[in-house]
Amino acid sequence: MLSEREVSAAVGSPAYGPDGEKIGTVEHFFVDDRTGAPTWAAITTGLFGTRHSIVPAVDAAYVDGGLRLHVTKDAVRAAPHLTGEHLDPSDEAELRRHYGLDTALPATSEVAPRTSPGIPVAAEPGPATGEPTTAETPIPAAAAVPPPPPATPAAPAVDGGMVRSEERLLVSTETVAATRARLVKYVVTEEVTITVPIRREEFRIEEIPIDAPDPGPGESLVAPGEAAPATSPSTSPATSPATSPIPAVAGGLPAEIVLHAERPVVSVEVVPVERVRLRTEVVTGTEQVTDQVQRERIVVDQSGTPARS
Repeated sequence: MLSEREVSAAVGSPAYGPDGEKIGTVEHFFVDDRTGAPTWAAITTGLFGTRHSIVPAVDAAYVDGGLRLHVTKDAVRAAPHLTGEHLDPSDEAELRRHYGLDTALPATSEVAPRTSPGIPVAAEPGPATGEPTTAETPIPAAAAVPPPPPATPAAPAVDGGMVRSEERLLVSTETVAATRARLVKYVVTEEVTITVPIRREEFRIEEIPIDAPDPGPGESLVAPGEAAPATSPSTSPATSPATSPIPAVAGGLPAEIVLHAERPVVSVEVVPVERVRLRTEVVTGTEQVTDQVQRERIVVDQSGTPARS
């Protein structure tokens, strides 16, 4: 059965028979008053599309931009010529009989008007004498044609209106793998500047009275009795500071004074600073989805009804 989208797309498209031969152009569809399903299709045939025929659309299919029918071109040409925008039950019964869609009647490859039981068929010339002979074609009792089932009456239209349908865009979401993440540790080198306080010894000349008590040798970075480190590998033992007093020259002053100073000693150690772990969290965002939808429009067709052929 054709969907609503296929029905909309089939209007104006070519109609083909089961053998692929083009029959005509789809004009419009007839839908069931109760279910709304397309049951019949009106197509234009002929060289200039002046003849209108009605074909069954229940088993039709919309394939490759065309409507594929299960009736032949000859059957469409011989179909009853019906006019109007609505098919009543008698019109449907007549079309079903023509196309052999009645379950009680056998369908033939070429559908032709049927004769009633007991009525002679048209006379044909005899094979030898050439005289017309009349043949009876009685229908056997086993194949008696039951009366056609009563057609379902169409639902009465209250105001003669039509139902208009349209497509709506339905969007859902699914969870898919988007990104793969893992923990990787690498070493980054950076410069660090630290201000370190440095002390150094300086000499100072003090003049004190003769009878004043001796205040001592002054401040020193080297504790008394502790050997100061050598200033360089080439320093001789005679010039290296020692715990023994510096020999004094004449007048009571030392021959030389060694001044000491502090210098920074840099070393690096590895210490743990933080713990890093990997976890996921759900972040809600928005995304716009754009697609095409179709809707029906209702217009007034004021074209004239073609004359019966």
